[in-house]
Amino acid sequence: MAEINRAHLSAGARTFCTRVLLALILLTANCFAQPSKESPYFARVNTFGILAGYSGDSSHILLGDAENRMLLQIGASYNRRLMLNRRVNWQYSGELLPVALESDPTGVFVQHQTAPTPATFSYDAGPLVSCAPDSESYSYVDPATGVTYSGTTSISCNGRRWVVGEAMSPVGMQWNFMPMRKIQLLVDGHGGYMYSSQAIPIDNAGSFNFTFDIGAGFEVFRSKTKSIRAEYRYHHISNHGTADLNPGIDNGLFQVTYAFGH
Repeated sequence: MAEINRAHLSAGARTFCTRVLLALILLTANCFAQPSKESPYFARVNTFGILAGYSGDSSHILLGDAENRMLLQIGASYNRRLMLNRRVNWQYSGELLPVALESDPTGVFVQHQTAPTPATFSYDAGPLVSCAPDSESYSYVDPATGVTYSGTTSISCNGRRWVVGEAMSPVGMQWNFMPMRKIQLLVDGHGGYMYSSQAIPIDNAGSFNFTFDIGAGFEVFRSKTKSIRAEYRYHHISNHGTADLNPGIDNGLFQVTYAFGH
């Protein structure tokens, strides 16, 4: 009788275990069958970008004094999401610019001699801080001959040179607002350096410069993973007193970035 009871209990236990196993299998299959809920945010965790920036002029915006400088930058960017909520997508942002071209206006120095005989002499003045024409009169006596020389000298811009360089901005942040929308307003800022093949923006100003920028614009998402950013930046270049001269450059830079990631 005891053996019959044990057999009956064993069969009941096996039936119970089988039913539990089937229930688990059905529950698991149902979970996999249900589609995962798509994130409502247009915000990637890792973002890579290809960028191009251009400025056709410079002036004294905040810190720089060098005028009429042009800037062209081509490179890549990387963003890493740090915080995300309904209001803001806060990201680390870094940029690598293997192509950083800077253009300076070059000047000419002209001497108009009126005495002792009329004559005109011109000399290359190199890059100038400002292209505003300047002239002044001169008169002096040659101590060796006693002859008086007089006339006027003038300096002005008459050409342009392009300087090849490269730059990197490893320190940066970007904030996108309203990340649930396809069109998002953004602000960003970066800090780094620029190295050029010649001293910029004038001779004796140094070929190694520090850079920083502050910008604002918008980002348009074509999908969850791809977007286009367009922004305007205040961009500053300065050697921070590490060279003999430091006029600095302030540019208003327009930049476009094609961004993708996951």
